Amino acid sequence: MDNLEEIRKQIDDVDAQIAPLFERRMELVREVTAFKTAHGLATSDPAREDEILRRGAARIQDRDVREYYVSFQKEVLTLSRDWQRRLSTGLRVAYSGVPGAFAYIAAMRLYPGATLVSFPGFEEAYQACEKGECDVAVLPFENSFAGEVSSVTDLMFSGSLYVNQVIAVEAEQNLLGLPGADKSKIRKVYSHPQALAQCADYIQRNKLVTREMSNTAVAAQRVAQKQDPLCAAIGTVEAAALYGLEVLEPRINTSRTNTTRFAAFSRMLRLDKENKRKMDKHFILMYTVKNEAGALAQTLNIIGAHNFNMCNLHSRPMKELLWKYYFFVELDGDVATEDGNSLLHELIPFCDRLKLVGSFYTR
Repeated sequence: MDNLEEIRKQIDDVDAQIAPLFERRMELVREVTAFKTAHGLATSDPAREDEILRRGAARIQDRDVREYYVSFQKEVLTLSRDWQRRLSTGLRVAYSGVPGAFAYIAAMRLYPGATLVSFPGFEEAYQACEKGECDVAVLPFENSFAGEVSSVTDLMFSGSLYVNQVIAVEAEQNLLGLPGADKSKIRKVYSHPQALAQCADYIQRNKLVTREMSNTAVAAQRVAQKQDPLCAAIGTVEAAALYGLEVLEPRINTSRTNTTRFAAFSRMLRLDKENKRKMDKHFILMYTVKNEAGALAQTLNIIGAHNFNMCNLHSRPMKELLWKYYFFVELDGDVATEDGNSLLHELIPFCDRLKLVGSFYTR
């Protein structure tokens, strides 16, 4: 067979046959999960999996291909276990921080009822989703005062996950103390440095001594542990509820416009082509341009020519290449359209690397 396009067409035909079979297999896994749940059986069955792999290997005549088929089956079994786990326990959402922190609040609002899993850093939460340990990772990527969260932006560019939802969480700060504490007698407050700065006027007016903590939720936890009615934390209403504190005075932050946007990352890009709600749709592109005069300007001209409003543009240095940058562009509009498809194709000649990072609605 000499025609490459004909070979590729046959591969596409095979993939088209595999897809409904895979979907049918996962539906059967759903039925297995329901049976196991009803009868209190364990999700994992190593003996059964070994038998599946043994039988599968015996079906392949080509010895060179056989090991790849076994690897393929192992991946299918891994996906099946992950699907059973999600059906049994619900969605697992990774976030960075501790319960009561703003990332926790964002995850809780995006996925009410899900199991929220705390990780110490952004990269650990991101990788937990990449590896399948969690279904989603919720991470901050932009603050209205401080700008981009560069480490998360770098993960967007170098990682394999996609942004499918974005939520804005206002940094509302409250004075949190022990139940029944008198706010006029508070002498010391604990919180994250940014939260302390946001409440500087209140702190100065009340002559409070400050103590910096790694997180507003950790500050609430510390006050709950100290059991000192003269100490308070600056943090969220959710942190107060989690750690048994009382809101002694609400909204003590000077500014009412400090907001952080959190992105929900998952392993699949959802374009929602059938959804007719287009007005508040956005998408994110990341790319590097070729080392040619006017290459960056050409990409911006192409974006403008397709009538996509560019609401965010910034550059970040590439760690592996000195004095080379990638560009982050957030656009109003729906990329899952003829115009969006044309835009991506026209950008390719001017980009060394082009990545559609996400497509989402604003919340």
